[in-house]
Amino acid sequence: MMNIESAWSALGGDPALLARVRTVARAGTLPARLPVRELARASVGACALAAAELGARRAGLAEVPRVRLDDGAVATAFISERHLLIDGRAPLTFAPLSRFWRTADGCVRTHANYPHHRERLLRALGLPADPAAVGPAAVEAALAERSALEVEETVYAAGGLAVAARTPAAWAAHEQAAAIAGRPLVETERLDTAPARTLPPLTSTPLLPAAGLRVLDLTRVIAGPVATRTLALLGADVLRLDAPGSAELPDQHADTGFGKRSATLDLGAGRRTFEELLAAADVVVTGYRPGALDRFGLSARELTARRPGLVVAQLSAWGAYGPWAGRRGFDSLVQAATGIAAIEGTPGQPGALPAQALDHGTGYLLAAAVLRALTEQASEGCGRVVRLALARTAAWLTDGVEPGEEALGDGPPQSWLGETDSPIGRLRYALPPVSFDGGPGDWARPPGPWGADPASWAERT
Repeated sequence: MMNIESAWSALGGDPALLARVRTVARAGTLPARLPVRELARASVGACALAAAELGARRAGLAEVPRVRLDDGAVATAFISERHLLIDGRAPLTFAPLSRFWRTADGCVRTHANYPHHRERLLRALGLPADPAAVGPAAVEAALAERSALEVEETVYAAGGLAVAARTPAAWAAHEQAAAIAGRPLVETERLDTAPARTLPPLTSTPLLPAAGLRVLDLTRVIAGPVATRTLALLGADVLRLDAPGSAELPDQHADTGFGKRSATLDLGAGRRTFEELLAAADVVVTGYRPGALDRFGLSARELTARRPGLVVAQLSAWGAYGPWAGRRGFDSLVQAATGIAAIEGTPGQPGALPAQALDHGTGYLLAAAVLRALTEQASEGCGRVVRLALARTAAWLTDGVEPGEEALGDGPPQSWLGETDSPIGRLRYALPPVSFDGGPGDWARPPGPWGADPASWAERT
């Protein structure tokens, strides 16, 4: 059953600590046929409890601080990209070619927000790669002549992103669904025999459980950046690294860059710099498809061999096993492939969840897994890897659930929005939903321009 109890159990947490969580329920938040509100509540609640647990250990508290879980704050954070305003301007969340399309026998979902994905999609369809020379009508005509599965395989072979919109039954019969079903929601593995980690005690307020920890952020888009944004909220020095030629979408970075620094680094030419960063890192979070970073010597085992005691957190779309393990993917594609879009739509017309809930939910669970790994290391030692996948979170959302009627949503959640000046403009943004007694209420710093910071650690505090 999908609830905070199952999330906390998947993280290996002490069930007695669940009594420290108080939930403020608000009807109508994240309205959907599937229990999206429950997924959001469970993932954020488990993350907040993991943070409170680690904070209590480091501060020497007699009991774990109480966690306050407010559906309003959680729902607002789950659509943070839609609440964002930059100097009064709303960001673009999906590009024109990122949508559902009719095919000869059904529908496909494409993702073409990034220029290289758009170009590969167009080439796979035999269309000019120049977006100025082709519009949605030409794509629509090209897709209408092909089957959904043909489009899926052709675009994938070209390095693009498209999946056939499946029913839940069709996905259940797929080999990738079977591979995912056999895995836990949160995978944890010990990778070395490093001694127990001694973290400096916390004496100042607010209580920042990750204060003094260094996190290398090798993630993109939403889920991974949400996880590292949360670790930054909790006091970690988070340094995001991207390849110089792979610019992040500016609006996306504005939403998920709170609390972090952002630098560019070529993992080939800048190897010495990376190794210096790794030598002082406590956590490495990766968000690329399984195996994509291995050619740089960045597999979990190689990382912990060079930095014993490291916590490696790995995120993927489809999971690390099965025939789709090496495929790229995004929340919207996973919703389409796993049957969520069919459940949320109408016959012949796929729908969508009220939020990119697989991204956000998996992001908070990933942060929670890192926090729990750090807590366990304090007594047990050992370097660890934790793994989560959007498709496995999708299974958690849908397994054994009988979809209900879509509820009505609440009005604008002004209580859970903040405003601040930043190097990229005046920002309106969703406040953090992770809340516990004595903990932080907001990020210590707003986002700056993508890639503008030096590839070096700040001084430890």
